[in-house]
Parts: sequence; C-alpha cells; structure tokens
Amino acid sequence: MTLLPFLREKGFLFSKTGIMKKVYINEYGPRVSAAVYGFWRWTEEDLQDTKNFEDVVLFTRELGIDTYDLSPGHGAYELETQFGKLIESGVINQSELVLSKKVGLREYSGAYGSGIYYDLSPQYITTSVEESLKRLKRDKIEILILENFDFLSDFEQTASALLKLQRSGKISYIGVSNFNVFQQRLLSASLSQPIITNHLELNLLQTEALHDGRYDFIREQHGRAMAFSPLADGRILLGEDAQAVKLRLALIEIGKKYEANVEQIAVAWLNKLGALPIIGSKEKRRIQNAATAHTFELSQEDWYFLYNATK
Repeated sequence: MTLLPFLREKGFLFSKTGIMKKVYINEYGPRVSAAVYGFWRWTEEDLQDTKNFEDVVLFTRELGIDTYDLSPGHGAYELETQFGKLIESGVINQSELVLSKKVGLREYSGAYGSGIYYDLSPQYITTSVEESLKRLKRDKIEILILENFDFLSDFEQTASALLKLQRSGKISYIGVSNFNVFQQRLLSASLSQPIITNHLELNLLQTEALHDGRYDFIREQHGRAMAFSPLADGRILLGEDAQAVKLRLALIEIGKKYEANVEQIAVAWLNKLGALPIIGSKEKRRIQNAATAHTFELSQEDWYFLYNATK
C-alpha cells in the first residue's frame, strides 16, 4: 500500500497545507478533525465583516479542520446566518462538516437589572434547534450541547425532547458543557443514548477537570472532552504571573526537542491527554500553530514534566 492511501485508511484528512488526523469522539461517533474551531471570541462586529469571516473559515478548511463549534460569546443569530450563507452558496461543502451548537443560555433584562440564566426546558431546546437549522440552511446539527446545568429542569422531560430531536434527524448526538459528574449522571439516567462529550475549560493552567472527576467520567462513557481555552485565554503565551512564566519556560524547553513553538506544545499536551482542543483565535498564524499540534506526540515523560511545571 502506498503512503497516501495508508494515511487515509488510518483516519487523516488531507488539505492544501498538510494532514489533519480524524478521531472518534465516542465509540458511536461522530468522527471529527483532531482540532475543532470555535467562534466564542467573535463579536457581532467581527461577524459583520463577511469577507474576513469567509476567509478564516476557508483557512481552517485548508488546514483540514471539518468540525466547528457554533457557540459564540455574542451574536449567535448572526454567526449561524453567516455560516449558513457559506453553506448555501457552496463555499463550504456541508456534507463534510460536523457542527456542534450549545443551547440553554438565555438573558434577562428589566427594571431590576440584567443577567443570564439557564433554560433546558423541552420547549426552549426544541425551538432553539429548529431556528438554528433554518439559519444554517441545514437539516441536522451533529452535536447538541446543553450549556450548564439548569437546576429547575425536569430532566426526564429534557431527555424526552432530546430523543425526539434525534429520532426526527434534527440532531445526531448529545453533549453537555460544564456539567459535574452527578449532573451528567442525572441526565444520562433518562437517556437511551450516551452523552458523548463534556465541553469544559482545560489547559495547562486550568486542570481542575482532571481532579474533580469530570474528565474521568466522560472517559468512562467512552467519550472525549472538548477543551476550550487551550491557551488559558492567552495567559500561557503572554501571562506575566510567576506560574505562567514558569510554565512558558518549560514549554520552550520541551519545544526544542520537538522543533515546535509554545502554542503547539501546549495544544499537543491536550492531544496526548485525548481531549479535543477548540481553537478560538481569529489570527491565521495562531490557528495554524494550534491546528498542527497533532502532527507530533509528546512522550509520557514530557507530558508529566509540563504538568508538574504548573505546580
């Protein structure tokens, strides 16, 4: 067997700039790119620059990324509308995409002030999915992620709504975001399908999920965590506090061995763990650094050297 068919068989995506490995989030699926691109740092103003938005999306596709988390910090409607236009125009091939979307976060405002709250009621989940599909010009969202635990939800009813959406083909898989172990178990008890991922903050400066059971529980369910803020919101790269400086020196040292930069080594640490890093940068250079971290694998010794460097 020649090299290219062999690599395809082993699960690599080929792009204009390199190779992107594909992995399964869960034993049931889906198969996704080893790096995910997310839009949580895109503002409404950013999204209105349609030329730049298209340029960045096409750049991620060239890198071999086919999995996108459509969970922005602002402007959810605008993001889905713009992404839908790229699909409708054929700029990106929707049959090659795996899309995830969060649902549950809402805002309130009034004479008493404003803030956020969580709503995982069947009505809100169903309406949110149907409206998103219209904006995306699609029939299906691959991964629906419940965003944070709603203490007022009847999870039997929530689970029933999710299963109805699955049976209708509007969603394929179910995930959660920032649920603790007990909360995941409560939802799982009413589902006939597994929760395939927990979308959580995980990086070398934020390892709480490794110690409170969240990461181990999703592994117990044969799933993978989706790790947002892989560079700790830039603190790993630019932080001036003692912990960040100490870690950065360790990353530079390990980088010499692998001929890689600080960003690549920090993301490779997540890859070695089995987590899926969600890239949030809008800068092409930084996107490429994170997206190419899968091309090498840290040794066990080097992984623990970096882990211990933060202590």
